[in-house]
Amino acid sequence: EGLIEFYDSFKDMFEFFCKNTTIHGTIRLVCSDSNRMKTAFWTLLLLASFGMLYWQFALMFSQYWAYPVVLTMSMHSEPKMFPAITICNLDPYRFELVSEHLVQLDRMAEESITFLYGINTSASLFHMNEKNIHVRDLSSIGNLSRSGFKLSQNFSLLRMSDHNNRSGKKHSSVGFRLCNATGGNCFYKTYSSGMDAILEWYRFHYMNIMSQLPVIINISDHEEQIEDMVYSCQYDGEPCRPSDYVHFHHPVFGSCYTFNSKGTDPFWTATKPGIPYGLSLILRAEQKDHIPLLSTVAGVKVMIHNHNQTPFLEHEGFDIRPGIATTIGIQQDEVNRLGGNYGKCTTNGDDVNVKLLYNNSYTLQACLHSCFQHIMVRKCGCGYYYYPLPPGAEYCNYNKQPAWGHCFYQLYNRLRNHHLNCFDQCPKPCWESLYKVSAGTAKWPSAKSQDWIRQALRHQNGYNSTSNRNDIAKVTIFYQQLNYQSVNESPLLSENLLLSSMGSQWSLWFGSSVLSVVEMFELLIDTLVLSLLFCYQRFRSKKT
Repeated sequence: EGLIEFYDSFKDMFEFFCKNTTIHGTIRLVCSDSNRMKTAFWTLLLLASFGMLYWQFALMFSQYWAYPVVLTMSMHSEPKMFPAITICNLDPYRFELVSEHLVQLDRMAEESITFLYGINTSASLFHMNEKNIHVRDLSSIGNLSRSGFKLSQNFSLLRMSDHNNRSGKKHSSVGFRLCNATGGNCFYKTYSSGMDAILEWYRFHYMNIMSQLPVIINISDHEEQIEDMVYSCQYDGEPCRPSDYVHFHHPVFGSCYTFNSKGTDPFWTATKPGIPYGLSLILRAEQKDHIPLLSTVAGVKVMIHNHNQTPFLEHEGFDIRPGIATTIGIQQDEVNRLGGNYGKCTTNGDDVNVKLLYNNSYTLQACLHSCFQHIMVRKCGCGYYYYPLPPGAEYCNYNKQPAWGHCFYQLYNRLRNHHLNCFDQCPKPCWESLYKVSAGTAKWPSAKSQDWIRQALRHQNGYNSTSNRNDIAKVTIFYQQLNYQSVNESPLLSENLLLSSMGSQWSLWFGSSVLSVVEMFELLIDTLVLSLLFCYQRFRSKKT
């Protein structure tokens, strides 16, 4: 009893609490006990204050558990690495291994265009005597054109007409029919534009032909050198070196080179903004028409992207016109996402359930392509030609998988409509660098300077074209500013801010502090102890 203070009754304990607590208004319950109206009024007022307080607490916790974020923007200025630049000549190869099939496909395309539009394109469009790309060291494979592969005649282009009920006009579309393995569940892959239909039809057959080639072909020793595409290359006033670029071949965009792909060479550090300190290229933009219906654009494809990142040229990038000098100013933005409870993102892709098929760093596009390819192999039994293959898989070929086109186009429509779970499995990167681009163009070379420029290129680079400014292009890529904008996610309601808001609400409704909360806990403990003592006394009195 010397250590613990006991009360004779609950009333004494409550009066002591009301007279000594730091919570405002409670003393009015004791001082005005002779006036029942005042007592009732202050009781209701305190209960209403408690109700409002805990209603505000509920709103705060519901907002906190929703994990909202706020975007904060900051500007930084410092020397940084020049981005990776990928250029392609939009001139895909005719591989000699499949040259006979490509010639047959060109004839089929000629017949289809004649059937649809009555135009004879053999003289102006198809060039059967074009130079083929010969790949040596594949003698064990033999001539694939003499193998058992045959072009299918089951996917002919057709013109279909449909009536518009509102206007009464007749509209026509062009497409080809696709069926499942049993010949049922057919649908037409149609386009309102005949040009788009012909290009897609040609690509569909082209993928079946190219699936005959080995998965890995080393053409670096047998194809044109970079000097045949890049006549001049300078960065920050210094000539580019052979170690500054890597080469690869894209089945649609042709021969491609990526400058500064790794981003580790100090040579590519950008210290000053402006055109003189950027990357300046003079490019061959001539189109040899190796495969004219696969690439209908003449010029050069350019894409600006991050280091160690696979360039997805079919989704990004822009085209450079021949006979034009293009200046491209870039501005860098950085995005930092919180991840965790505040949003779904990945640091390096290790925690993603999709196994990446690309050997570069994680990107959303690489994950989506890999996810789709895995589903394609599982559902259709073969892989899409434009994406890398999982181990043990093979590319689709309608001689082996007659219904793969039916399977592919249905899957791709589901992916495009977000009906596949790839978008759920592939989060955005937690850190992302984006490049905003602004471009300007001018005719180049001018009418008075083109003669001496072509002479200089002829003597220095073996430039042998006699065309009038239609086979070369100039492009300059530079930082507009070294300032870059960083967009960072931060919690809208952190733990510190939550406690601060709770303290503000407590002070608003009761004018007290955290010690007042301790006093309330003390009151609860005293009530519990006193209840146990009274129960014990009653139990002993009954027993006696």
